[in-house]
Amino acid sequence: MNKEFSRSLIFRHLDGIVTAPTVASLIKKDIVCYILDLDKVTLSKLTEVFKANEGYLNVALRTLASQGFLDYSVEHENDEIIVSKNRFTQYLQKYSPLYLKAVSFQKEYTDIKNKITESSFIETFTQLTDSLKNNFGITLSEDPDEKKVQEQILKHIEGCIIGPIIVYLGMTGMFHKYFMETSFQAAEFHKNYENFEIILDFLTHLDWFKKSKNNYKFTETGLYFAKRAASYGVTVSYLPLMNKMDELLFGNASKMREIAEGEDEIHVDRAMNVWGSGGAHSNYFKVANDFIIEIFNRPIHLQPKGVLDMGCGNGAFIQHIFETIERHTLRGKMLEEYPLFLVGADYNPAALKVTRANLINNDIWAKVIWGDIGNPQKLAEDLKESYDINLSDLLNIRTFLDHNRIWKTPENKTPERISTSTGAFAFRGKRLSNNLVEESLKEHMELWLPYIQKNGLLIIELHSLDPKLTSENLGKTAATAYEATHGFSDQYILEIDVFIKICKETGLNIDKELFRKFPNSELATVSINLLKS
Repeated sequence: MNKEFSRSLIFRHLDGIVTAPTVASLIKKDIVCYILDLDKVTLSKLTEVFKANEGYLNVALRTLASQGFLDYSVEHENDEIIVSKNRFTQYLQKYSPLYLKAVSFQKEYTDIKNKITESSFIETFTQLTDSLKNNFGITLSEDPDEKKVQEQILKHIEGCIIGPIIVYLGMTGMFHKYFMETSFQAAEFHKNYENFEIILDFLTHLDWFKKSKNNYKFTETGLYFAKRAASYGVTVSYLPLMNKMDELLFGNASKMREIAEGEDEIHVDRAMNVWGSGGAHSNYFKVANDFIIEIFNRPIHLQPKGVLDMGCGNGAFIQHIFETIERHTLRGKMLEEYPLFLVGADYNPAALKVTRANLINNDIWAKVIWGDIGNPQKLAEDLKESYDINLSDLLNIRTFLDHNRIWKTPENKTPERISTSTGAFAFRGKRLSNNLVEESLKEHMELWLPYIQKNGLLIIELHSLDPKLTSENLGKTAATAYEATHGFSDQYILEIDVFIKICKETGLNIDKELFRKFPNSELATVSINLLKS
């Protein structure tokens, strides 16, 4: 098995899950055709002509540019976006109707766990997969540009079909060692085994399984994907949002976020998101060991009293932190004398519930509390009142959270800066200038300064890439999926160099000895930093 090729497939599948609904919505309005006719056009002109929500239209066009279908540039000085056709745009227009088939499937079967073996699902699934096996009747072109787009779109559609299925199988236990190490029958996994066999047969076509009579056994390729099922989880969790693309771009953009207090979010499957995040982020947790071990090997009087994991998700990182400190540090040998205060905070009640359950199951003592990353003062007050713990006495840790803060317009509404970011940012459909987003991050980090001066801030953060760089490295990065899901859900990921620039403006220093980025190349979309003032 070629691991590099399989890894590339995962990235292309994720690309497809966000690109398909984006293209489908744009072609229904003939926006791609309009760009082809004009060669070059501004975002503001497109917004005016098509009565679009400028912020989300910006995210949509940048998504297409990340896939190489358009050229996209930000004119920072006059705060304008320019979109241009390129040599691939005509082929996107030609083959874009194929995306409609995938989007129809995604919309109808987002809630796949309740429909996966229904006859109507199997009928639609069979029609779509049979068409895909036959390349929808397309003869691959001898023109290299056209062939590239054809193959790209076909892999996108494959991702739309199997992405939700992979996540369903991963969350319901099919990728348990029992199934992965032995042959099995469909009847062992599902009562409606005849329909379930049809799904397994398509995965056999993709070389996930070998089938002998009614028995299935994982291939090396299948094992590779099964072990990485969580890689699909975060992107698939946003399908409720992606399925509303028409409304996001041209309708009531804020409707998906208008829920009463205490109600579950409707733009994302949060339980799936937490599951996907926990699995996909585990490798970064391991790398953070260097930071944690260094801090808790210091002389005891220089150590934090404990750790606050802001945005604790499913509690996996708190568990990892405790086990690392207990087993590998000086503090771990002194826990009787110097107890370790562990605090998990999250904005989402569902995440807090999962964290509590997981920590209890693993016999780890920790406090779990509601907290808003945008309001550290209230968190500090609540910690003091409820548990007599000073926030500043803890090592503050955050994993993939600062970009997900609720938007607050900066107090400095006219910052004297020219942004260097290529990002597309929005809040409830309205476009946010890149200058303001950078200033927002600065003011956000300044709120935390009083609480991290003593012990620092260990931060694992997600980052964006220039869409031109992404388009030149298709199959080597998941940047398109990250940026689309986060852009449409009002999150603010910046390039690594921009993030570091803002931290330095805030007065936070980067520990270069402990700095890490992943991958360790120009395609880095994740960084780990220990920030100190």
